[in-house]
Amino acid sequence: MPTEILMPALSPTMEEGTLAKWLVKEGDTVNAGDLLAEIETDKATMEFEAVDEGTIGKLLVEEGSEGVKVNTPIAVLLEEGESADDIASGGASAPEADAAAEPEKDEKPDEKAGGEGSGKGKAAEPVAQSDTPAPAAPKDEKGERIFASPLARRIAAEKGLDLTQIKGSGPHGRIVRADVEGAKPAAAPAKEAAKPADKAPAPAAPSGPSPDAVMAMYEGREFEEVKLDGMRKTIAARLTEAKQTVPHFYLRREIRLDALMKFRADLNKQLEPRGVKLSVNDFIIKACALALQAVPDANAVWAGDKVLKLKPSDVAVAVAIEGGLFTPVLKDAEMKSLSALSAEMKDLAKRARDRKLAPQEYQGGTFAISNLGMFGIENFDAVINPPHGAILAVGAGLKKPVVGADGELTVATVMSVTLSVDHRVIDGAMGADLLKQIVENLENPMVMLA
Repeated sequence: MPTEILMPALSPTMEEGTLAKWLVKEGDTVNAGDLLAEIETDKATMEFEAVDEGTIGKLLVEEGSEGVKVNTPIAVLLEEGESADDIASGGASAPEADAAAEPEKDEKPDEKAGGEGSGKGKAAEPVAQSDTPAPAAPKDEKGERIFASPLARRIAAEKGLDLTQIKGSGPHGRIVRADVEGAKPAAAPAKEAAKPADKAPAPAAPSGPSPDAVMAMYEGREFEEVKLDGMRKTIAARLTEAKQTVPHFYLRREIRLDALMKFRADLNKQLEPRGVKLSVNDFIIKACALALQAVPDANAVWAGDKVLKLKPSDVAVAVAIEGGLFTPVLKDAEMKSLSALSAEMKDLAKRARDRKLAPQEYQGGTFAISNLGMFGIENFDAVINPPHGAILAVGAGLKKPVVGADGELTVATVMSVTLSVDHRVIDGAMGADLLKQIVENLENPMVMLA
């Protein structure tokens, strides 16, 4: 019997991906371990291997297809003695696969791509721009599936149409866009209209202007429509979720860096023959890792109905790349020397910019660091990356007038930091203690070598 090859989950958080490139074609014979395709997740491009042997009978998803849900059939594998004629009766349903992989017969290519192209000054058609997922395929009274394209199902849901009452004009009787656009919903039964008002569902809270409304605002103005890639969609979704669901609070301190700068210069001079050059960020990573050991209850993450306290200090560091960012994790950072942390951070940052990190290298950790000081930013508030318990926003070190220990006015290099804290995991006093430990480590850098 033909076997469906499904879109794999290449990371624990992957929900959909882009089928970037097929490495096989229909009719090819494959063995377990052979490469089938290149799959783009929100973070990286990864190769997908066959787990069974057989012949590729049909490719259900075209190259470049975006938003392919995990566990969606993408190809059909035939066993020995089977042919393509067996697919419709035994394997993937041909009409269903066609509905997922092919555009509507009356849908324009630029609508299917969500307006990809220059898009200058032209608003996209409302239905094509909708982000609402298509409802599940309906069934008739006999329990048999009614074939309808995702676009037709979405329009029907928005108009309140019953697809069992609509005759399809597409291939295999499939209901297409044209079939539902002119249809009108049937009148609701009287008993439904007579339901008490208090049982009516509450309207959903508005979440801002719709994509169509925003497009309409700028009609007649010259603009370029930038298509969202998987990374940008994920960043938008996760950080929106973070600000809506994570109760942030913020703790701010200033750190005097003069002792650290002198200590760093002396160390770098001694390490020069080994080709090692420590950055201020390397010291910040080490300081945070040791602070998490000093305040172990803060070395924790939110896990829905529980808090997980980690033993090691796994510290994530935000790395800016074109179109987004990665947060590679330095594991067991409290155990590593400054030079080891420096070398590992350089390697992770380089591979992050090349999008060559494996999922296990940018997932996990309890704590994150976002350093915008190198860009001249004096101070800012960072958004927590769930499930982390906190993130440290690091500003630039600036020369400022300060009051010395004996009361005299002097000049010092001062760095502003803000600790964003998840109040479900860390309370105010604990967060203050954690930040105090970080400050003390950086202002007394020799302590970090003890």
